[in-house]
Amino acid sequence: MARVSTATDGPAKVDRLPFLVALGIGLVAALLVLKMVGEPVLAAGFLAAALIAPAALFAWYRFSSVPPVEAPPADWALAHALAEASEEALAVTDRAGQLVCANGRFAERFGGYPTPPGLPLEEEGAAQLAAAGRVAWRDGRASAWIRADGTVLEAAIERVGDGTLVWRFFGGGRATASVEAEQWLSGPPGDRLGGAGIMAALLGSDGRIRAANRVLRARALGHEEGSIVGRDFARFLTTDGEGRIRFEREGVAGNPLRLLQVPFLPDEGAPILVVLLDEDAAEAAAPISGGAAGHVRALVSLLPVGMALVDRDGRFLHMNHAFARATGVNTNAPPLYPGDLVVREDKGALADAIRRFAGGAQHASDMAVRLIHHPDEPIALTIGGGRGLGDAAVLLTLKDTGEESRLKRQVAQATKMQAVGQLAGGVAHDFNNILTAIIGHCDLMLMRHTPGDSDYDDIQQIRANSNRAASLTRQLLAFSRQQTLRPQVLQLPDVISEVSNLLKRLLGEAVELVVRHGRNLGPVRADPGQLEQVVVNLAVNARDAMVAKNPNGRGRLVIETLSIGAAEVRAMENEVLPVGDYTAVRITDTGTGISPEVLPKIFEPFFTTKEVGKGTGLGLSTVYGIIKQSGGYIFAESEVGQGTSFTIYLPVHAAPAIAAPPAPVQPRRERPSDIWGTGTILLVEDEDMVRSVAERALTRQGYKVMTAENGEAALELLADRPQIDLLVSDVVMPAMDGPTMARHVRRIYPDLPILFMSGYAEEQLRRSIDLGNVAFLPKPFSVQQLGEAARDVLATK
Repeated sequence: MARVSTATDGPAKVDRLPFLVALGIGLVAALLVLKMVGEPVLAAGFLAAALIAPAALFAWYRFSSVPPVEAPPADWALAHALAEASEEALAVTDRAGQLVCANGRFAERFGGYPTPPGLPLEEEGAAQLAAAGRVAWRDGRASAWIRADGTVLEAAIERVGDGTLVWRFFGGGRATASVEAEQWLSGPPGDRLGGAGIMAALLGSDGRIRAANRVLRARALGHEEGSIVGRDFARFLTTDGEGRIRFEREGVAGNPLRLLQVPFLPDEGAPILVVLLDEDAAEAAAPISGGAAGHVRALVSLLPVGMALVDRDGRFLHMNHAFARATGVNTNAPPLYPGDLVVREDKGALADAIRRFAGGAQHASDMAVRLIHHPDEPIALTIGGGRGLGDAAVLLTLKDTGEESRLKRQVAQATKMQAVGQLAGGVAHDFNNILTAIIGHCDLMLMRHTPGDSDYDDIQQIRANSNRAASLTRQLLAFSRQQTLRPQVLQLPDVISEVSNLLKRLLGEAVELVVRHGRNLGPVRADPGQLEQVVVNLAVNARDAMVAKNPNGRGRLVIETLSIGAAEVRAMENEVLPVGDYTAVRITDTGTGISPEVLPKIFEPFFTTKEVGKGTGLGLSTVYGIIKQSGGYIFAESEVGQGTSFTIYLPVHAAPAIAAPPAPVQPRRERPSDIWGTGTILLVEDEDMVRSVAERALTRQGYKVMTAENGEAALELLADRPQIDLLVSDVVMPAMDGPTMARHVRRIYPDLPILFMSGYAEEQLRRSIDLGNVAFLPKPFSVQQLGEAARDVLATK
């Protein structure tokens, strides 16, 4: 590297020294030549050469020297961005041990930005981390297990380039399980394995040793005191020409080893348990027997993973408790073949796979099988060749995926119910528009016909059937949780008392109705009419089940109200029901019961076990939708032949129960003239048939009506600022919806009353309506209801 000098000082003195020395040497040489040879010309040549050569070198040095260019400072912005994108706590240090960058998870984990390895760790964690850092500088990577705030962490350290260390810290169940396994191997259990001749080590995903028992350390290092943690396990082993494994330290004179690799945890990148067993060279291919066989089986029995050994004929030799528990095997009478555990459709595939690996296949294979005792829950079975295990030719490893499958089914069920709910809500909305037009036209026709007219009864029949269809749409909206509720703070015993007389008529004389009320029942907030519908639907289903069991319909229906405290909910350990105080209703019958295959499907829409034409499949789905929309939970328990029990949990309302105020007494309407009015109404509706019937109905009732098919058209009508007294609009319309249009109208008419009409639930639409002085009319509605709603809104103006 060129030295640095300043321009004002000129050449440093140390730069002239070589020139002066060369000049002195040249002068001495010239004098010696003159004295010895006596030739002045030759002496002058020596002197000239002594002057020219140093001068040339000095000139070249001065003019070729370029001031050094300082390297630009490193830009760590990209490193910071990558660190923040990492899911684990991450830090980077340079060669000098200074912290270069760290992400937010590192700060959360360690309470700021301390520089590794000087982190706030428990016990000897900082020393272990420092030792791992030195190994990483030397070997390129290292790892260590540490504790911080009672949490076990895995530290993975990697050298990047020649001057940077990347520190990553992982936490969670895998780290805790790995630490426990390390302590297990390094402690007395590992010594007991060594006493049985079993050498065991826990390896990380990088092949480096995390822990090893004492006998393995002694064989691999030649002594027990040496440190083996963090070193590459493969470096301690060697293979001969016949593929036999030995310790490298022992050489070809050492005993051959039998090696087994067992995944410690099912996660990718999790530690691996490696077991080494001694075997004589002559017995390397012989079946294991006696003590060695006992050691292998003892090791398999200790592992937390479900494992089994199978011989070359496909028969079980041994299985551990985890395997027996996962497959439901009776240890007193174990099966003979693996195929005895699976359903008939999977027997052939499993037997073929076992034969293939017993014949010498090397690579392990995964396959999904269904067990006899859980045919609906496939499990993952890993099959591998048991090389060096003697009689045991195949190793079976079982991964219990029951919980994973259950969660997948729940997610799929929830997704399906949500999709069907959205479909049902959309169908109900469109159907309500059609029913509004049918009912409205029937009302208009009835105004021109009187009782006794030949067409009067037919029109009444059409109107009655339309009202029945409207109740069906209400069921669809209830299932999809989009119906309009009128919640009140009430006591459940009052609701049960109101509906009891109706239930007695519905159930008949053959069914005994028993009503019991608990004590200290808290108030709930719900729609009393909808709760009555829930009780009636469940009671009718119970009656049908009791009739199916007993032709004369005899049975017993018990309705109970109970107070469920938070402590009782916690004791249930129910994953769905949050801990809290509830008031519950339990409805129990003595009917046929529900089979376990059908029970998970009973709340699905359009699912029914009744004969064709005797059930729509919307009864229980409606019940489910009402309860969920009210903030409650419903569960079913059943036993075939004994009956079914439905339990509804409604959260206790924080405020005390307040009796609902009496409805205002309305004057009796004896003539349609009661709903006549005056004023100008702007009617906005995208459905032509609904707009037509609403326009005719309001016009007949005395109003002047302006119509628009959408929000944009309505705003164009208002461009000339006409005088209007009421805005009647649909909520959901293409392009511009009703609330958006109403906000534009309110800028022109700040105090204009608005009446929204929609086939969707009022509660759902209120979230998008942030306007005052707004009324709501649910579809379908009659001409009378439309006139009353318009009159009431104008009365508040």
